[in-house]
Amino acid sequence: MLNFSTLTKEDRDLISAAEGLISKLFEHEKHHVAAALRTKSGKIFTAVNIETYVNRISVCAESIVIGKAISEGEKEFDTIVAVRHPCPDERETQIKVVSPCGMCREVICDYGPDSSVIIPYDDRIVKCDIGELLPVKYKRHE
Repeated sequence: MLNFSTLTKEDRDLISAAEGLISKLFEHEKHHVAAALRTKSGKIFTAVNIETYVNRISVCAESIVIGKAISEGEKEFDTIVAVRHPCPDERETQIKVVSPCGMCREVICDYGPDSSVIIPYDDRIVKCDIGELLPVKYKRHE
């Protein structure tokens, strides 16, 4: 059973930052996910995914936003969230919070092992520790 915490105003603002970015930058088959990252110092960074026709070289928004924060000298992360813009042919038209993929869970855990992630769960939006989403993390040296 996952241990969730209630979303704060700052968490809702983080979701809004990601939603605002993908609303502005959505481009079918190029950018459909945005991520927002709040650092322990309170700074917020945002980024979109980079989608390519060769899917395995696409880069998720979570990885890009972590790289962006690190490039600006921030290394301590508090909370991260990703949102997905629907494609033009989808019935659903609302931007929604999405859970990070397995690779992003690894990246978040590597660079922010004590950070929180905002995810959808049982028809609600919740926050949990990244360690709960990746309970038996790969370690290079055991």
